[in-house]
Amino acid sequence: MLNFFFGLLLFIIFQLNPAIGFALDTSDPSVSLLQNRIVNNFSKKYCNAIQNGFSKDEAMKSAIVKTENIISFSYNPQKKWIEKSDLANQISLQVVNDCGWSFGLIGKEGSNYFKSYFLEIYEKTTPDKNFSR
Repeated sequence: MLNFFFGLLLFIIFQLNPAIGFALDTSDPSVSLLQNRIVNNFSKKYCNAIQNGFSKDEAMKSAIVKTENIISFSYNPQKKWIEKSDLANQISLQVVNDCGWSFGLIGKEGSNYFKSYFLEIYEKTTPDKNFSR
């Protein structure tokens, strides 16, 4: 019987004073819109470079530098909330869907490969910058 009253007391306490939860700021729609613009811009530049005969490395470096320049000069304060790993996931999916078939990348394996390749080249190309900051 004591357990029942103790359980009831805890239930009432939690109903009157619920635990505080913290939401991430990345759920802001303007962050998602900015991230989508960055991803679409990168994918377009990368796929165009591949179609114009650039090697994978040249296309990657070119797309990273061009997209980084656009982001660097952006005054959008929401760019600080974009996570590099989330951006890399979204970029890899977009590139594989847009033009991955042209250089042999399809499906989840292709997307995972492109993500690791993107992050590797990104770190070498812009070691002192953060793509979203």
